[in-house]
Amino acid sequence: MLDWLPDLTRSDKPRYIAIADLIAEDIRLGRLSVGDRLPPQRKLASQLGVDFTTIARGYVEAQKRGLVESRVGQGTFVRTKAPVERETLPVRMRPVDLSMNLPPEPDDPTLVRRMQDAFADIGRDLIPLLRYQGFGGSPADKDAASIWLGRRALVPSQERLFVTPGAHPALLGILSILAKPDDIILSEEITYPGARSIAAQLRLKLVGLPMDAEGIDPDAFADACIKLKPKALYLNPTLQNPTTLTIPEARRTAIASVARRHNVPIVEDDAYGFIPAHSPPPFAAIAPDLTWHVAGLAKCIGAGLRAAYVIVPDARSSWPFAAALRAANVMASPLCAALATRWIENGTADAILRFIRAEAAARQEIAREILPSGLFKADPLSFNIWLSLPPAWTRSAFVGHTRSTGVGVVTSDAFTVNGVPQEALRVCLGGPISRASLRSALEYMAHALAETPEGASAFL
Repeated sequence: MLDWLPDLTRSDKPRYIAIADLIAEDIRLGRLSVGDRLPPQRKLASQLGVDFTTIARGYVEAQKRGLVESRVGQGTFVRTKAPVERETLPVRMRPVDLSMNLPPEPDDPTLVRRMQDAFADIGRDLIPLLRYQGFGGSPADKDAASIWLGRRALVPSQERLFVTPGAHPALLGILSILAKPDDIILSEEITYPGARSIAAQLRLKLVGLPMDAEGIDPDAFADACIKLKPKALYLNPTLQNPTTLTIPEARRTAIASVARRHNVPIVEDDAYGFIPAHSPPPFAAIAPDLTWHVAGLAKCIGAGLRAAYVIVPDARSSWPFAAALRAANVMASPLCAALATRWIENGTADAILRFIRAEAAARQEIAREILPSGLFKADPLSFNIWLSLPPAWTRSAFVGHTRSTGVGVVTSDAFTVNGVPQEALRVCLGGPISRASLRSALEYMAHALAETPEGASAFL
């Protein structure tokens, strides 16, 4: 059906959403039938006087809803009847996983196509990428890493720079070098669960330091250095997972001063460091001779891109680090490294990062609109919120309630290093879920937060 022409003036929603809505409406009203072909995207864009990208996003949105299907070389076709309106459905949540702290996934067709083109590019010289490579990354991969790290004011020599198969193997290798079983590692008192798991695997004692609104307390850090003789300090200093806290520059300088005074290495997990357009300088810039800097790509590009850029404190540190990583992982995947390099070189990585920033901000706005103010901590660009529960709820009761309706969140137990866990939980906003699904899940949670557990059970 090549003459379908929607009236976008009938909706005040974003135009691409309006296009998907009108497709659904016309299917429901019989104006579009199963098998009808929608107009080519460029033709419809010209007829409506809108950008091609708007039409493309509208068709993608309609495809996500199960309304249409795209056939390579043929076009876009109606595939089903429109779903029943929400009001006629029983009140029942679809499963929504808010437990994994993932970046929002790009859904802009132009950006996705640009990302896909890089696969074709590296595929033209695929065979060499299937071979064993020199450890730490090729010169081209290290050059790309230097370009990327330069955005954080980091300019390490290539002998101090490594391309590794993700942040986790890098952290495992670093801590295995710095400490032996039963040695003490310091961290935030509420910290990233991966650091807890690695410490447990290496049989290290992880001790949490008290925190305020600016991060760990430097005086408490100094006192712990004297009393506990720690082998390292682990920090996730920018958009910290899970509290979303960013340590300001003055506090970073104070922490680095204590670390230098007591000769304690800093392990800087900079997973989210690239998300803010402007953020405090990393510890690797403030105290490069003390800092093991880990810049993973999982949070600023995508979790499936298993690559991280590691800067070691000095050339001497590179020897044991290379040995530890080589023994555990042999090398970073040349395919992942080549893809990251291509995306950095041609600007696609920057485009992905801009999308993630914009979408993260939009999702945080949804959370601010729906959830009770004062109950949660968040940064306008973080992928999660840190939600404190009202007195009527315990974390186990609230998580049990949300899981009974398919909404997954994570309690504070997973993040607490020592002491009693807070009645709090992490709610993630990114990943593959749509804004509509996120909104629905948060609305359900807001309803529950306004009730007692007994009252909330009435609307399971």
